Amino acid sequence: MKRILGRIAQTLVTLIGVSFLTFCLTYLAPGDPAMMLLEASDTIVSQETIDKTRHELGLDRPFLVQYASWVGGVVTGDMGISYSAKKPVTTKLLEGFAGTLCLAFVSIAFMLILSLPLGIWSATHRNRWPDYLVRIFSFVGVSMPTFWIGLLFLYVFGLKLGLFPIASSSVTAKGIVLPAATLAIYMSSKYMRQVRTVVLEELHQDYVVGARARGLSERRILWFHIMPNAVLPLITLLGMSIGWLLGGVAVIEMVFSWPGIGNTAVHAILMRDYPLIEGFVLWVAIIYTLINLLVDLSYAKFDPRLGKGGRA
Repeated sequence: MKRILGRIAQTLVTLIGVSFLTFCLTYLAPGDPAMMLLEASDTIVSQETIDKTRHELGLDRPFLVQYASWVGGVVTGDMGISYSAKKPVTTKLLEGFAGTLCLAFVSIAFMLILSLPLGIWSATHRNRWPDYLVRIFSFVGVSMPTFWIGLLFLYVFGLKLGLFPIASSSVTAKGIVLPAATLAIYMSSKYMRQVRTVVLEELHQDYVVGARARGLSERRILWFHIMPNAVLPLITLLGMSIGWLLGGVAVIEMVFSWPGIGNTAVHAILMRDYPLIEGFVLWVAIIYTLINLLVDLSYAKFDPRLGKGGRA
């Protein structure tokens, strides 16, 4: 319990630090948010109107007062009003999160289906042609930028073959295939190498030699002895990938016009929508810290030594 409370306290301190730095950077950013908000309506505004708008938005108050007011709103679920969308930031982020959540889970599913069998296959056929083939695929996948893979998929499967839509304005089953496949290939290239490395390390452990001496089959040794011991480092990598995906993969969402939170953040930056930018950064920080907390707590589940204060 003490370990859990300590991790929760660290998470809160991290979120406070991220929120302060984010608000400070947007406060120091060039440009007047009140003027940009009024100019978005394509009307000529007077200085009196700008000053009145600044007062209504609370921009004429001291920095610390503005920050305290914003944090107080965040605690109650109010992150302010988006300048460009004219709607609450929380509502705007939730609209984009639905698409990002679907894309994240489909990408993770594709990645696990691809990387786990190939990584294990490579490890069990070390220095043979299956191993070389998987390592070449992994090297090529890591070397290629994700946006280039996405554009290649769009050209071949979207434009030439017409199997999938080129752009998606809503979350659909056909529209999610290409962006999810793009992310899965990129992530699988790293996961295959990690799975291969972990399985190779476990194959040389004494308990594997003992299991073989007892006459257990290689398949049983692999799935019932090696994989439970190899899962711990893979959980860390998986947690980081989930946080990365749920934070919005802006490049892929822009390439495929996917209605996700990353796409929303890019448009917010282009429009200098400071409340939406602040909300997005805080959103990403919350996701990463919570997932890291869950990953740390899950270690005790898979390795009882850590739950008792020991070391893996």
